[in-house]
Amino acid sequence: MNILMIEDNHSVCEMMAMFLKKQNWYYEFAYDGIEAEEKFKADPDKWDIILLDLNLPKKDGMQVAADIRRISSTVPLIMLTARDTESDQVLGLKIGADDYVTKPFSAITLIARIKALYRRSQLGKTANSAQQKGDSGFDVQTKHFRMNTETREVYLYDKQITDLTPKEFDLLKTLASKPRQVFTREQLLQLVWDYEYYGDERTVDAHIKKLRQKLEDLGPQVIKTVWGVGYKFDDENN
Repeated sequence: MNILMIEDNHSVCEMMAMFLKKQNWYYEFAYDGIEAEEKFKADPDKWDIILLDLNLPKKDGMQVAADIRRISSTVPLIMLTARDTESDQVLGLKIGADDYVTKPFSAITLIARIKALYRRSQLGKTANSAQQKGDSGFDVQTKHFRMNTETREVYLYDKQITDLTPKEFDLLKTLASKPRQVFTREQLLQLVWDYEYYGDERTVDAHIKKLRQKLEDLGPQVIKTVWGVGYKFDDENN
């Protein structure tokens, strides 16, 4: 695995270097936003995972994330930050982060999240290439919803959705694949993020919030809250 870690704290980089080296992963560090963009733009296909601190010198991490997403919509991106407010988290997810880790963090926990995100991205590629479609070409369909997981085409109320992040796509696929089934936050964390999130259910809520915002102008809302339990996809009565 090739990892680009964008972090201005040299002590954090030195600590992570020990753990990344132990995994036999190739890694490089960038210590400011401009250096990070130069490294990524030089060879975008080189990197399997991006670890991005938000508080960077020369160029803010949010802007770096946005620039990376303009170049690649699929490279897995984990944000690292001391910012712990919901607005910052939602903004990071809106820009396109696949995961969000607040400082201080455990290096062992971060390694586990890297493995889970990478494994899921690779499984997604394999599943997409092997997926057998029906005549319609869409492998997830409900009354008003169609999704092709190979081409990543998504339609709701016959309107195409083109601005989903990788995690929003996976979350929507999980919910729509079993319409009207209620998923708890813990189940969604395991199914979409592929690991236990140590009780931080805000990640699910933040992704649901942004996903709903992207769907709300297309027609009646299809992601429903089941109070005290979790969320479900339901377009039968719309």
